[in-house]
Amino acid sequence: MNAYVFPGQGAQFPGMAKDLYSSSEKAKSLLESANQILGFRITDIMFDGTAEELKETKVTQPAVFLHSVVLALISEDFKPDMVAGHSLGEFSALVANGVLSFEDGLKLVSKRALAMQKACEINPSTMAAILGLEDKKVEEICASIDEVVVAANYNCPGQLVISGSHKGIELACAAALEAGAKRALPLPVGGAFHSPLMEPAREELEKAIDATQFNPAKCPIYQNVTAKASSDINEIKENLKIQLTAPVRWTQSVQAMVADGATHFTESGPGKVLQGLVKKIHREAEVSSI
Repeated sequence: MNAYVFPGQGAQFPGMAKDLYSSSEKAKSLLESANQILGFRITDIMFDGTAEELKETKVTQPAVFLHSVVLALISEDFKPDMVAGHSLGEFSALVANGVLSFEDGLKLVSKRALAMQKACEINPSTMAAILGLEDKKVEEICASIDEVVVAANYNCPGQLVISGSHKGIELACAAALEAGAKRALPLPVGGAFHSPLMEPAREELEKAIDATQFNPAKCPIYQNVTAKASSDINEIKENLKIQLTAPVRWTQSVQAMVADGATHFTESGPGKVLQGLVKKIHREAEVSSI
């Protein structure tokens, strides 16, 4: 069975999707409509902007979403049996499997980016990657600290990203190294994504999700919050609402997809980060890019 996976924030690079725009009329049309929907020419920044300009909040998430979704929509071979997306990538996956329209998906992603930026300003916070410790040990460390600090991204065995207050992350990194972690790396992010500190953004996004039309799924999506297959629109909607304050269960999602018959994972989007994670989670999996 074929699983298609969609990357999250951080996969962007200068020049992204430029080749798609110049080689496919359908891609060009989708990207031009995105400029209209967003009210600024995001394609100018994607094609010719600097890495710094691409990091701007209102640009990063829509840019990765657009590259990922356009690749899937113009591919003649895109016939998924199941889909999943890492954090932001979940919105790309929902457009690819027909639950959200291209326009509604882009609008939600844009609102999500701006709401997250606001939440970061309300609660200054950060994230760090803990390498070489078991998930359970990292969870115990987070629970032992008298600050907001939680497990945020279960990326693959031995790689768990934590999220929380600056003080909480500092204490947790020190405790993780003391407990035998190979590395504890603070990440260059603007806030504590997938933690309770994103509550203001969750509330804002919830209203936008409620106002958006959701359509029947063409195939199951394995969502970050549950790491289980879902095709039920109401269930998908509710999981999407709490995604910003809940952890990304990527390891568990890939394991569930494999258990349900996935043998080939195709990454749709910029970069190859998810292919690397899939191989670390399940060595026998075949991986490729669109």
